[in-house]
Amino acid sequence: MSSSTPVEALSGARVGVVGLGRTGVAVVDVLIALGARVSVFDTRRCAIDALAGTVGAETAARLTGATSGDDARLAAAITDSDLRLLIVSPGVPATGPVLAAARAKGLETWSEIELAWRLQRASARRDVPWLAVTGTDGKTTTVGMLAAILAAAGLNAPAVGNIGAPAITTVAEGRADALAVELSSFQLHSTHTLSPLAATCLNLAPDHLDWHGGMAAYRADKARVYARTQRAAVYNVADVATLTMVEEADVVEGCRAIGFTTAAPTLGQVGRVEDVLVDRAYHADRRSSGIELATFADLAHLAPGGDAAQLPAHVVADALAAAALALATPAVAAEPAAIARGLRSYRPGAHRIVTVAQGGGVTWIDDSKATNPHSAQAALTALGAGTGVWIVGGDTKGAAFDELVRAVRGHLRGAVVIGKDQTIVLEALASQAPGLPVTAIADGTPEAVTDAAVAAAAALARPGDTVMLAPACASWDQFDSYAQRGDLFARAAARVAQAAAAPDADEDGR
Repeated sequence: MSSSTPVEALSGARVGVVGLGRTGVAVVDVLIALGARVSVFDTRRCAIDALAGTVGAETAARLTGATSGDDARLAAAITDSDLRLLIVSPGVPATGPVLAAARAKGLETWSEIELAWRLQRASARRDVPWLAVTGTDGKTTTVGMLAAILAAAGLNAPAVGNIGAPAITTVAEGRADALAVELSSFQLHSTHTLSPLAATCLNLAPDHLDWHGGMAAYRADKARVYARTQRAAVYNVADVATLTMVEEADVVEGCRAIGFTTAAPTLGQVGRVEDVLVDRAYHADRRSSGIELATFADLAHLAPGGDAAQLPAHVVADALAAAALALATPAVAAEPAAIARGLRSYRPGAHRIVTVAQGGGVTWIDDSKATNPHSAQAALTALGAGTGVWIVGGDTKGAAFDELVRAVRGHLRGAVVIGKDQTIVLEALASQAPGLPVTAIADGTPEAVTDAAVAAAAALARPGDTVMLAPACASWDQFDSYAQRGDLFARAAARVAQAAAAPDADEDGR
């Protein structure tokens, strides 16, 4: 295999697939259809046993090998194999034994995104544009907004990648007019030939440093999103790291750098003027004026209580980034009004700053998707001074918390700390927010941890306050996923809010 290998060359090739989650299973299905000789690897024996029921017995019967065990066993099996190519799940760490074995063997590794891109280029619709989004925070919101804008312009443009259906499945179906692609740093690590029509890195802050082995490696993988971009390399004016990535990127000749900013835009940017989103990057008279793309009213449903005046700054930034990407497509460039329509139709996914309960004057917000300090800060700093009760903690992924606590201290009434190892979070709260009431929750089952955390938060909160689950950490130490963490929080919060509201209801009824 090489960077120029066409997907047709996979027929008869020995290919390994590491990781049999939903995406890995889809990859196996496509590879078998392409005629590859596929071996599968997973730490879970049950995932291999379930494969036949997922892809079908006939497809599973055409596998040439299956290995389960810990990472060391998988690495040894790969070393001893005659594989020509390895397609890896995003969960396989860059610094772990599996990819180390592949590098030592000289074995090329692709992400599912790399395979999907090559399949797209080999299809009858090879010119379907991809619009790629990465960043530490805001990816899912931006991609969702982007897909909604493209749909409003009349395109079949699903959100794929790290959101929605696997890209490989969507490409194999062959019905999309464009793809809004969310890309994690894990996926980008093994993506080599993707050439998006437009691309952005929304922001850069420390995250997943244990997976990458350090900040420099994490930054390098994020920067890969801009490689070979065709028309628009979109950067965040407020985050100089993203502009530097664009300046260093090897893009297609003629590709333009487009900035997005929550301030008034200058030439070559999209931005905000009062409550209006404005384009000064694409339209014909951009040197002398801007044109309206949307208003805060189009985003009001994403603000607390539907109040456009309370719209969080990061939501505005995500909308501007989505607009900048969408305008790179001919369909949206010809009809910019699709941006406002798309933003009005966009609905966020679960666990992203969602109000899940209200009672006794206290609002309960689930932001379980805030799995790093940068995203938690964006959510908490939207709260009024001294009105927030923060539920924080979990798997820190090697991140530091002093800067986060300093940034949000003024917005807090108190904090409730969860997680198996709370040392880093508790030390940051003690040093950066001395005097702040803090309750540490003992380890236990997911349900017990959540119920105790919600009870502690209720004891700290006062009427007019907001309890926010914005853990700034991954969930894996105590929960199955951030979704389980958010769902349990929502249920527990609803019980507490209902009980708090009950006396008022009784009084009204007398």
